[in-house]
Amino acid sequence: MSHPNPQENAIVTSLYTDSYATAIATLGHSLNRVNTTASRLLFYLPEKISPRALCIATSTGFVPHPISRIPPPRGGKGVFWKFMDQYSKLNIWTLSDSGIKAAVYLDADTLVLRNFDELFSLPYNFAAVPDVYVDGQGWSLSFNAGVLYLRPSRAVFEDMLSKIATASYNMHEAEQSFLNHYYGAEALRLPYAYNANLAIKSRKPEVWADVKREARIVHYTLVKPFLEEEDNSGKKVVEMRRMESNVQSKMGQYGGLFQEEMQDWVEVWRDTRRTFADALLECGSHSATPPSPDSS
Repeated sequence: MSHPNPQENAIVTSLYTDSYATAIATLGHSLNRVNTTASRLLFYLPEKISPRALCIATSTGFVPHPISRIPPPRGGKGVFWKFMDQYSKLNIWTLSDSGIKAAVYLDADTLVLRNFDELFSLPYNFAAVPDVYVDGQGWSLSFNAGVLYLRPSRAVFEDMLSKIATASYNMHEAEQSFLNHYYGAEALRLPYAYNANLAIKSRKPEVWADVKREARIVHYTLVKPFLEEEDNSGKKVVEMRRMESNVQSKMGQYGGLFQEEMQDWVEVWRDTRRTFADALLECGSHSATPPSPDSS
């Protein structure tokens, strides 16, 4: 099989709040460890992200790529408050303007365990992994938007923008619901190994054991080791020097069910701090305040 062309294939993640910067640094180093060949882009909202957070997030290989916010339709009515910026993810389809032919999107709360470059050779326009919920919805036919494979297209992007406000879908889950409506049955369903959602372990630990053995990407949906709050609101930034103790303080969540996965994450975080110590130290000299709207 031919190797993906780094100039035509991209791994993309996004930063909408400073509290996820260390997660992206860790994600970036997890990509280093599996020797991915694709280029990497960090989507971020310039008006919301501080220079310090941007420095941390790009310290391990992601290249900063400022984007314009796509506001939720209908003034955000019905959209879960944590997802108000998530429609901005649709900017991935504009990467065709930069010559990107295939992209894999990863939420910032993911960790890469194994190389997944084979996705870039898929002969499809869109692919994602079926979702799993801890509540009554259980194992869903809809897909989770935390890991996406797609072929960027400006025409598709413009078509999406023309429909997000008028299409009929559940607004609560924002862009995830819209993408499920937009692609529906046309979306290729990928194996759980490409989006190993912690909800799987919560529902069926024995299934998780099989998934984890083959997992390329783990998705920290239920517990987020890099956030302080139990509700994962992300309103507080955990300082790098406190990160390991923060992870330890969250080990008991869900009855300690995810201790192994938390250890997986913190081990990569430790390696990130060792490997990129100088770069991360330099980030401390940058402002922790997002730029004012009038600055240029």
